[in-house]
Amino acid sequence: TIRNFTGAASLGSVSLKGRSCLTLKDFSSDEIKRLLWVSADLKHRIKHEKQVYLPLLQGKSIAMIFEKRSTRTRMSTETGFALLGGHPCFLTSQDIHLGVNESSTDTARVLSGLCDIVLARVYSHSTLVELDKEASIPIINGLSDLYHPIQILADFLTLQEHYGSLSGLTVSWIGDGNNVLHSFMMTAAKLGVHLKIAAPKGYEPEQSVIQEAQRLSREHGTQLVLTSDPMEAAHGSNVLVTDTWVSMGQEEEKKKRLKDFKGYQITMKTGSVTKPDWTFLHCLPRKMEEVDDEVFYSSRSLVFPEAENRKWTIMGLMVSLLTDYSPQIPMLKF
Repeated sequence: TIRNFTGAASLGSVSLKGRSCLTLKDFSSDEIKRLLWVSADLKHRIKHEKQVYLPLLQGKSIAMIFEKRSTRTRMSTETGFALLGGHPCFLTSQDIHLGVNESSTDTARVLSGLCDIVLARVYSHSTLVELDKEASIPIINGLSDLYHPIQILADFLTLQEHYGSLSGLTVSWIGDGNNVLHSFMMTAAKLGVHLKIAAPKGYEPEQSVIQEAQRLSREHGTQLVLTSDPMEAAHGSNVLVTDTWVSMGQEEEKKKRLKDFKGYQITMKTGSVTKPDWTFLHCLPRKMEEVDDEVFYSSRSLVFPEAENRKWTIMGLMVSLLTDYSPQIPMLKF
């Protein structure tokens, strides 16, 4: 049975070719499901069927602009693009200084003539908006201060694999109201997923994101809860999620943040009020104060399959934005 959407025909006809992906706010329920389906398909063909040669991106190149360092985003994009026959070009702030030695406008136009797609990991989301406005090729958000869409695709593929479907699950976010949470808030309701959020006072998600998430929740008939009590958020949940409390660029605030997040560490005690089948996600890198070893290394923790799925989902996204590829496997159950 396939629940909560219009069926195979509608997903089969979804085309994302030529689109950019700055935020999943811009993607419909069917479009997100299509991305997850293509990702699962590529994973099945390459990992499980051992199809070593799948040159869907042969002759294409990607410019990878990184203002911030990264393990998973760089490795998943670079290896994934190469695995599909394409050529990745990695650019740090020593190679390309967006808006400093060349305007973002000029950079966008130059890159549009030199490659087929750009992934940019930036400090300010406005940099991505400017790149996208001027580029004639797709732009992917590899992380910005506002959103981290490619992480959320990996998270929902991981949950779909583990639970067999997504609709009706409850995800509880316990931690900072940051870019990863913002992306969860733009996506969960579209997949029929309830979202419960616990953040300390002063660390809540952005008001505009809350308003859009509330609208989506009403539209899709899902629950959205905001609280400052971690145990209230965890109650009756299927999935506990957290992230770093101190992001890159916030090192000065570390002492204050650790104090303000006291009581937010995810432990088996947090898990004791959840559903019996509860699991744990973390986008990594992880620090001990966010989640203890007992949970992090337990069988409930899906963090390493989640990290691997960063590769399959960025591949699914790049293939969807650059080609007319149709998945070979039966449609996923959502």
